[in-house]
Amino acid sequence: MTKIKFPSAYTILMLLTVLMAVLTWVIPAGQYQMENNEVLGRMVPLVGSYQTVDANPQGIIDVLMAPIQGFYDPASYAARAVDVALFVLVIGGFLAVVTETGAIDAGIAGTMKRLAGREKWMIPILMGLFALGGTVYGMAEETIPFYALLIPVMIAAGYDSIVGVAIIMVGAGIGCLGSTINPFATVIASNAAEINFMEGFALRAIILVLGWLACVIYVMRYAEKVKRDPMLSIVAHQKDENLKHFLHSKEQQAPELTGKRKAVLAIFGLTFAVMMWGVSLAGWWMAELSALFIGSSIVVGFVGRLSEVEITDSFVNGARDLLGVALIIAIARGLVVVMDNGNITHTILNYAEGLLGGLHEIAFINAIYWVEAVLCLVVPSSSGLAVLSMPVLAPLADFAGVGRELVVTAFQSASGLPNLVTPTSGVVMGGLAIGRVSYSSWLKFIGPLLGFLTAMVMILLSLGVAFS
Repeated sequence: MTKIKFPSAYTILMLLTVLMAVLTWVIPAGQYQMENNEVLGRMVPLVGSYQTVDANPQGIIDVLMAPIQGFYDPASYAARAVDVALFVLVIGGFLAVVTETGAIDAGIAGTMKRLAGREKWMIPILMGLFALGGTVYGMAEETIPFYALLIPVMIAAGYDSIVGVAIIMVGAGIGCLGSTINPFATVIASNAAEINFMEGFALRAIILVLGWLACVIYVMRYAEKVKRDPMLSIVAHQKDENLKHFLHSKEQQAPELTGKRKAVLAIFGLTFAVMMWGVSLAGWWMAELSALFIGSSIVVGFVGRLSEVEITDSFVNGARDLLGVALIIAIARGLVVVMDNGNITHTILNYAEGLLGGLHEIAFINAIYWVEAVLCLVVPSSSGLAVLSMPVLAPLADFAGVGRELVVTAFQSASGLPNLVTPTSGVVMGGLAIGRVSYSSWLKFIGPLLGFLTAMVMILLSLGVAFS
């Protein structure tokens, strides 16, 4: 029997583009009257001004042109998603150059070495480092090499493989869920919502810190329980097999945390600090940020003593690794172009206004959260979902009297949950496979934590509305 494979994000978005083109032949065309909002500094729909207009149904040529028009407007040459897509490629190159120096691997390994004999304190420290990677740049696929390095250490310390998997997967996952400046989620979503990505930073930071604290306590309690009585481990039936597999295999080699690599890590952190300063105070945006990360890549390469070939090859390879993300951004933006050109975007917005517009502000933001939570299962790419949903959902906040930054926070909090559990994620299933943890065992472990995180986010979003 042929196994049914879940379609990729590209296929899903293109099918949605075709669907939207079909809907332009069915859904009545309409437009809101737009007015300038001096407080927000942009044009927003005028409540109650929706009216029907002439239809402009989209055909096959329009569908094929959609990804191109997602990058830029061929008529006016105005940028649409090309600046964000370019920024994503540059970020990929920068991360690859830093990785090429061995600094990230050495930083994790050095921390583990210094804590030998005090392994329980590895849990909060390492989960903090992985959470930092998640919140700063959406660390996900980059975590895969650490499973083989960390799990044997945790088993040798008297814990089980689930503890090792959880430190990495839950650590990076809570960072993504509490994304503060993650360019692949928060920045792209804010750009699509037409706001500065530093808006809403404080609430996202609170979600990050409280979520990290809850996850650390949860994992540490489980680890201590397993150490007291190994039979309480969810994977107790694999204890002997795991001991043989993880502790009698070839020793994992990790690079040394030299002064050179410490300097690289310092430059890595400083680059993101400068990015925050540039956006919040200097008026920088995608062009300036791309230049910043190109410059930092060169500096990291020199400090890390990489050759010219190593710098350029690693940068190009890193950009190549994120080319798919850049294409997803363009395809998703092209979908919105089809909706706009077919004059149905405002009609759909009008329908949503009717469904959500009468809700109280707190009910509205929680409804947005659950809408995004459902959508992220259909569109697994956080960047693709951001540019797909934000142009439609963010304007609804204007009707509901809720800040758009709260809609962005609801989006990134909802899109972060699948990083912990979705079976269509290569990161989740890959990490579990390396840790020899079945998916059912992982659900048993992570289920209560997911419930708590969901309730926590909804409460904090509600408080964000109440105090905004």
